[in-house]
Amino acid sequence: MKKNILKIVLCLVLIFVLYYFMLPPINLQDPTFWSFLFISFIMFFIICSIFSIDVIDTIINNKRIKRKSNYIFLGIISTVFFLIMVVNIVNLPLFNAKSYYERITVSNSDFKSDVAPVDFSKLPLLDKDSSNKLGDKVMGEMTDLVSQFEVSDAYTQINYNDDIVRVTPLEYADIIKYFINRDKGVAGYIVVDSVSGQTNLVRLDKGMKYMPSAYFFENVHRKLRISYPFTIFGEVNFEVDDEGNPYWIAETLKYSGVGLKKEVTGVVILNPIDGTSKKYDISNVPKWVDHVYSASLIIEQLNDWGKYKNGFLNSIFGQKDVVITTTGYNYLAMNDDVYLYTGITSVSTDGSNIGFVLVNMRTKETKFYDVAGVEESSAMASALGQVQQMNYVSTFPLLINLDNKPTYLMSLKDKAGLVKMYAFVDYNDYQKVVVTDALEGIVKAAENYLGSNITKGEEITKTITIEKIKSAVLDGTTYYYLEANDEVYRVSLKVNQNVLPFLNKGDKIKITYKKSDINEIVNINS
Repeated sequence: MKKNILKIVLCLVLIFVLYYFMLPPINLQDPTFWSFLFISFIMFFIICSIFSIDVIDTIINNKRIKRKSNYIFLGIISTVFFLIMVVNIVNLPLFNAKSYYERITVSNSDFKSDVAPVDFSKLPLLDKDSSNKLGDKVMGEMTDLVSQFEVSDAYTQINYNDDIVRVTPLEYADIIKYFINRDKGVAGYIVVDSVSGQTNLVRLDKGMKYMPSAYFFENVHRKLRISYPFTIFGEVNFEVDDEGNPYWIAETLKYSGVGLKKEVTGVVILNPIDGTSKKYDISNVPKWVDHVYSASLIIEQLNDWGKYKNGFLNSIFGQKDVVITTTGYNYLAMNDDVYLYTGITSVSTDGSNIGFVLVNMRTKETKFYDVAGVEESSAMASALGQVQQMNYVSTFPLLINLDNKPTYLMSLKDKAGLVKMYAFVDYNDYQKVVVTDALEGIVKAAENYLGSNITKGEEITKTITIEKIKSAVLDGTTYYYLEANDEVYRVSLKVNQNVLPFLNKGDKIKITYKKSDINEIVNINS
């Protein structure tokens, strides 16, 4: 019996090793916990079979139970997984469409009143890829550090003392460098100004010991799990507070059922220097923290909001009022917070947005702007079409308030990742695009856009009698061409969907337009 106990102890040690690497929360809501439990049972039975151990007999020494022990264990496992399946089925959108729709609260708002006219001195033009290249360049100049550390690709965008920056820590280059430097820790972190591109390496008086690249119990994920064994963690982001002190910000989560309908309950803020940490409820997160909700979770919840407004069956069959987010997102900085921007489009892909949302990454406050326009991918393609011979690539658009109108702004980069041009694209009509050499600066690029033919001329209001009317579909958008008094006018269907489809020859309408070779109608009334 002593030999059997020793073998069981060996089995438990192996299960502990499995826990050490998997790091599951001891929480019935988390799928990783059940995976760990299942693998542990399998491992337990395999080892018992190899060493001819009967667990039940060893524990209570009853031969009658011994013959039934394997069936008992298999029955328990089957019952548990059956119950999990039942609980998850009950919590599916099929039966709970309303609760999925309500995962995120979206309020309607006005673009002009909410989004201030663009301030180019505070516009984050550098994306993550460009920041990465700048960080690597600065790191390469630090001869005393480059052989021991490498730059993490985290590059979290934050508001830091009213500056829009990306921050990322250094990491141990490999396990050998970890053992060499573990006593002092990681030397510092890199700050990239997203507006000017100025990049600095911040050296710390005391190094950061709890890092993703650290080993054993100094690994940040293992440190979090040991400190909070029952907590479900989401994404872990690197940020700095207003005094420049580094921290790891870890989402804490809860589920409905097992692994369904994820929601953030708060954060754990861990000091990477001394390993101290504190757990915060969602309502008490410090204001300097910019990323409480992950972008992936926000996009998931927005899509549920768009799909299940009119129930589960409608999301599949009728699809009335069903909308989804567009492919991709970007960040805007406003009011000392970071906002996620993404377009909202019809479930039937038509190359246009019915509006867009801004989501506060700290509070999840979400506002929808009912402003129809072109989809981001179409705007990117239009900008690249102006310089197609250059083989540039476009960053995902920033949506800005330029001249009180939503406008897309993109950087066009070469194969080396260097910004070569700026492109402005009209949010309502992606054929209105102007690109400018980046050497001229972003302000000059905006002036070129505002002063180009696509927007020049004062707005004129008058009443016309339609002599001819024709329609055409250009890249998924319907345009009407009107002739009156030897003048030609063009108007997008989006200007007035309730009037344009019903216009006929001889109708009198009041229009507001901008003078051009083909006058562009910006407002229309019957």
